[in-house]
Amino acid sequence: MKETIEKYLKEVEAFSAGNLEQLEQFRIKFLSKKGLIPALFSEFKNVPPEDRKELGQLINSLKQAVQEKIVALKTEIEQKSETTSTDLDLTMPVTDNLGTRHPLSLVRNEIIDIFSRIGFSVSEGPEIEDDFHNFSALNFPEEHPARDMQDTFFIEKDPDILLRTHTSSVQVRVMENTQPPIRTLSPGRVFRNEAISARAHCIFHQVEGLYVDTHVSFADLKQTLYFFAREMFGQNTKTRFRPSYFPFTEPSAEMDISCNICGGKGCNICKYTGWVEILGCGMVDPNVLEACDIDSEKYTGFAFGMGIERIAMLKYRVNDLRLYFENDIRFLKQFRSAY
Repeated sequence: MKETIEKYLKEVEAFSAGNLEQLEQFRIKFLSKKGLIPALFSEFKNVPPEDRKELGQLINSLKQAVQEKIVALKTEIEQKSETTSTDLDLTMPVTDNLGTRHPLSLVRNEIIDIFSRIGFSVSEGPEIEDDFHNFSALNFPEEHPARDMQDTFFIEKDPDILLRTHTSSVQVRVMENTQPPIRTLSPGRVFRNEAISARAHCIFHQVEGLYVDTHVSFADLKQTLYFFAREMFGQNTKTRFRPSYFPFTEPSAEMDISCNICGGKGCNICKYTGWVEILGCGMVDPNVLEACDIDSEKYTGFAFGMGIERIAMLKYRVNDLRLYFENDIRFLKQFRSAY
C-alpha cells in the first residue's frame, strides 16, 4: 500500500492540465466517491495497527497534495483565460463607463442637505418592524379603520411582524430613546401592497421629519416646509396647505406645490389641476408623545413625511416612477453629470 501511495504522489506532482475539463477529470480520478483516495481509505481498515499511523499520514498527505494541485492549476487556467480573452476591448475609453448615482439617491441626499441646514439630524431604523412601532405607538388602535389606509405586508408566521409601511416607526424609536428637544429626519425604504403604475409602486422611499420641543406650533411647521419647497424647487415655487387626516397628527394637512412640469397648465402628473401634493404633515398627536413617555403637557411637536419618488418626478420631470426601478441604462445615463 505504501508503494501505491508513493506512486500516486509522483503522478500528482507530474500532472498538468491545459483546461478545466482535464482538471475536472483529475479531480474525479482522485477525489470522487469511487476515486483512488476513497479506495485507499477503504483499504486502510485492513492495515495492521502498527502500520496505521505511517500509512494514515501518507494518505492525508496525498489528499492534501491533490487538493493543492487542483487549486493551483485552476487559478493558473483562469488567469490564462482572462489574459487571452478576445472579449476584452483594451481600446475602450474608460470615461464612457463611469457609474452615476441613482436619481433617488441624488434627491434623498439633497433633501437631507436642505434640512440639515436648519438643524435636522438623520436617524435610521429596521425595515422589518413590529406592530407597536409601526401602528400602535402612532395612535392606530387595533381594528381601527385607519389601519386600512396602508395595505400592509405581514410576515405570515407572525402577524405581529411586518414590512414597515412608513418611516414613522423610526421616529417612534427616536422618541423612546431620546429626550426633547428632538429634531430628526428619517429616510428609508417602505413597503405597501399596492398595484404598480406610473404613480404608485409596492416599494418606495420616504423621508419623514420630526421636531419635538417646548412651544412648537403649526407656524413653525409651515415655515420649515416653505423653506424646503423653495430650496428644492426654486424661490418662485407656490405652496398651499389643505386640511387632511392622519392618526398620528392633529391637526393634519397636506402640502401642495405648483406643478413645475406643466407650469400650472395641467398634466397627467398634477391631474390637470396645476398643483401636486408632495407631503403630509401635522402637529404630533399627544397620544403619540405619551406612548413614547414624553410629557404632552410640556412638549409639542410637528411631523411631516414625503415620498422621494414623487419629489424626484418633479425635480427631474419624470412622468413614470416605474423608470426608477427598471435600471434601464438609457434612463440612468441622463444623471451622469448630477452628483
